[in-house]
Amino acid sequence: MKRTLILALALTTLLAGSCDFVRRIAGRPTAEEVKQIHAEQLRAEEARHQAVLDSMEQVKKHLADSIAARESYLLDSLAQAKGTILNPSKMGGLFTTKLDAKYCIVVGAFRNRAYAERKLTKCNEAGYTATIISFRNGLLAVSVCPSDDLNEVLKNLRKLRGKGICPEDSWILVNE
Repeated sequence: MKRTLILALALTTLLAGSCDFVRRIAGRPTAEEVKQIHAEQLRAEEARHQAVLDSMEQVKKHLADSIAARESYLLDSLAQAKGTILNPSKMGGLFTTKLDAKYCIVVGAFRNRAYAERKLTKCNEAGYTATIISFRNGLLAVSVCPSDDLNEVLKNLRKLRGKGICPEDSWILVNE
């Protein structure tokens, strides 16, 4: 009888007791402790993810600052030079008629007309309206994106360099 009573009492305790009771007796974490552990792991993962996003944002800001500094330097250089460095008169003057816009991007300068026409065709095929500018010293320059707004020309220059149409040594012609 004692044995059945003890067995019945143990069986009742096991059936009536919760899993947490059994886990606690076995030295295992309870359901609430497991939830807390998972929540802590989730917060740690979110913190790592946020750190990566913050790092990427810092790099993005640094790149934007670098680009702004480069543009500012270019604008300052043009303002200080007052157009004399890139002015057509320093290259013997224009042989062709006066250009319509104050600024344009020169994507190539050639002595051979066939080379200039080949570059002109390449620019036109890429969707840009190109023009050949003849200088009195015999140089033939292929220009694109004429504008009276220097900021617009700089924006177009960046875009062109990104597409591979415009070489690194391209320049902005200041037509005064």
